[in-house]
Amino acid sequence: MSNELELTNDASEAMIYQIRIKGHLGPQWTEWFEDLTITVEENGDMLLTGPVVDQAALHGLLKKVRDLGMPLLSVNCVEPGLADVSEVNPPNQSVS
Repeated sequence: MSNELELTNDASEAMIYQIRIKGHLGPQWTEWFEDLTITVEENGDMLLTGPVVDQAALHGLLKKVRDLGMPLLSVNCVEPGLADVSEVNPPNQSVS
């Protein structure tokens, strides 16, 4: 048995994340967030949802959010089939 981890860049192996941000951006930011879907919620917050291939890519996305100066509300890994269901991510959940 090996102690080495198998890392993959296969998009089919990517995890689906939801990143909730206070405030919202216009549609011109879609390209900057690459494969993520930008959804403006009823309360005015923004939800970025999509595949993230690894932790380095996740940290890159979080750096983009930081660079925008917008408050980060939550980061959640969700089941691929549940990514579009609003109950997956409770609105009052915060990042610790």
